[in-house]
Amino acid sequence: MSAHEEIKTTTENGVLTIRLNRPDRLNAWTPKMAAEVEQAVRAAGDDDAVRVIVITGEGRGFCAGADMQGLQGIQSGGGEAPEADAPAPKDGIEQLYPGRFGYLYACPKPIIAAINGPCAGIGLIFALYADLRFANEDAKFTTAFAQRGLIAEHGIAWLLPRLIGEANALDLLLTARKFDGREAAQMGLVNAALPGGDLKAHVDGVAQHLATQVSPRSVAIMKRQIRESYFQDFAASLEIADEEMKNSFSAFDFKEGVASFVEKRAPAFQGR
Repeated sequence: MSAHEEIKTTTENGVLTIRLNRPDRLNAWTPKMAAEVEQAVRAAGDDDAVRVIVITGEGRGFCAGADMQGLQGIQSGGGEAPEADAPAPKDGIEQLYPGRFGYLYACPKPIIAAINGPCAGIGLIFALYADLRFANEDAKFTTAFAQRGLIAEHGIAWLLPRLIGEANALDLLLTARKFDGREAAQMGLVNAALPGGDLKAHVDGVAQHLATQVSPRSVAIMKRQIRESYFQDFAASLEIADEEMKNSFSAFDFKEGVASFVEKRAPAFQGR
């Protein structure tokens, strides 16, 4: 169990679980929570014992958006913006995706958002930077910004149309209407929506598959390939793939992947 103040972390069987931990405020986002989540994700990215990261909310909410007390402070002139300036980019991916959440794309480990309850505003943006998203079918979502006199923040104007199409993105941003996990799945905003009682078991199953059945080296490279591809033409993407394929042939995980298949046993990937 972690010693953080606004998140909880546990690691089991190669899976780091980060729980946003302000349940009395539906895990409303604060600068401290932001800093603690980023520290935990960056540390996990460098930890060979962690293969997968799951992020969820403590209690009945995922993240209800920015803490309203902080927003009231900004409105009255007595507070600062909910987030301090983002840290300087540390590698190529964060140079492509500067700002608040680029570190999630840069993390070499797969990140799963288990959206167990209300997911709004910056909480929704945060979830969009996960690699996979699964939701309670009854979870309530909203972009919220237009109803607060705000705009499409932290890159969501770029991300959302690419995930769900321009028409759906404009609908959700302009109206700030509420929608549930079922509709989120229909639009492709989440990979799947499940009954609340089934969400954890489903996410656990996906996480364990990623932790034990696929090469962490392959996952890290594929994740980078996808995120870089939005800034490449096809020829550049293909050239990188060809080079990475050659590199894979000399890697341990390629040999282990073939051997485990031939020998009909579970793989023991090392990530190198």
